Amino acid sequence: MSQQMKATRRPTSVRRRARPKSGWPAITGLLLLSALPVLGGVLRLGEVGAGSGDPSPPASTVALVVHIVAMTVYCVLGAFQFSPALRARHRWHRSAGRVLVPAAFLAASSAVWLAVFFGGPPDELALAMIRLVFATAMTVFLVRAVIAIRRRDFPAHGAWMTRAYAIAISGGTQALVFASWTIPLGEVDALGEAWLVAVAFVINSVVAELLIRRRTGRRMSRVTDGAALVS
Repeated sequence: MSQQMKATRRPTSVRRRARPKSGWPAITGLLLLSALPVLGGVLRLGEVGAGSGDPSPPASTVALVVHIVAMTVYCVLGAFQFSPALRARHRWHRSAGRVLVPAAFLAASSAVWLAVFFGGPPDELALAMIRLVFATAMTVFLVRAVIAIRRRDFPAHGAWMTRAYAIAISGGTQALVFASWTIPLGEVDALGEAWLVAVAFVINSVVAELLIRRRTGRRMSRVTDGAALVS
């Protein structure tokens, strides 16, 4: 009887001692994906600081600055939340989350503001509306994530934050989509640009859902294995 108990306990102890993966390949990929939009944001901040003659109202200029800064913080710091090893450090994960959630809300709400009070050329209105749709979706995802963490529903919290992050980091995907289209086929007009931006948002959202399903499958597998060991 004792030998059977040892046999059943041994796999559990091994699993408990297993160190979480660092996740550096995923972090590196996300940081690279963030590089272009972050660099573009920094250059745009330089233009705003130098007074490039932008006729935008002061409120929209403030919203633009808030959006660039908050989105940069969220995309760069948020990439490290995809490391299982760092997530296992609950103190670090919570501390980072207290920065990421407000930054994400500022990034999403400022994007909504810039889209609602759009003052650019009429042919770019479609692009502004697409950004409004996904910025609103990102805001909803963040609200759901906060509700989930208050209920201590950690899997749901991670899923909603993943969906929000996928939207936030879509700037890098947009650059890849544009390059994949314009290099072989040539430049596009304003409406074509809007469609390509929408495609990038959709690609990131699909990848996020696949990642969430993969996590759920692993979690269910661990539960099943644990139940089998107990039985």
